[in-house]
Amino acid sequence: MSGVFDFEVQAADGTSVPLANYAGKVLLIVNVASKCGMTPQYEGLEALHRQYGDRGLEVLGFPSNQFFGQEPGTDAEIQDFCKTTYDVSFPVFAKIDVNGPDADPLFAFLRSQAPGDFGPAYGGFYESISKAMPDAAPSDVHWNFTKFLIDPEGRVVRRYEPPTQPGDIAPDIEALLSAQLLQR
Repeated sequence: MSGVFDFEVQAADGTSVPLANYAGKVLLIVNVASKCGMTPQYEGLEALHRQYGDRGLEVLGFPSNQFFGQEPGTDAEIQDFCKTTYDVSFPVFAKIDVNGPDADPLFAFLRSQAPGDFGPAYGGFYESISKAMPDAAPSDVHWNFTKFLIDPEGRVVRRYEPPTQPGDIAPDIEALLSAQLLQR
């Protein structure tokens, strides 16, 4: 596979969704959870979606229950939670694994294209994660709300670790959207 737009994913209703449907758009792909200390990031993700959606940004949420069971609900319960708690209007797909032998192929690809950043900027966050997940590989998604920015051609531009707030990604989104506008 050469890019994100080559993959198909499963919608919360069980239908298959080709990511080629999003070709030409800037994507922010995020693994999400409803019972995580970072769950309030849904607000920031929705703000990005509303601010930049009409310019070509699509936020895509992928629930995962791989981190201490922080996404225990069914797909229907997750959809209800996202809508009623955070008024989420961006797509939240079916629950998936993001790591391991059953990892969704999209996330295996994303991880291969943008391994994690475990530098000092994230301080104590990774010290606690490494204790909780001692067998994790550097490329693994290490917690909920890991974010991947994708350019309009389907290439992974950057990975943002969970502590990165959605609003902090806005300058990178703006740059991609502006570059896309110049190419038209």
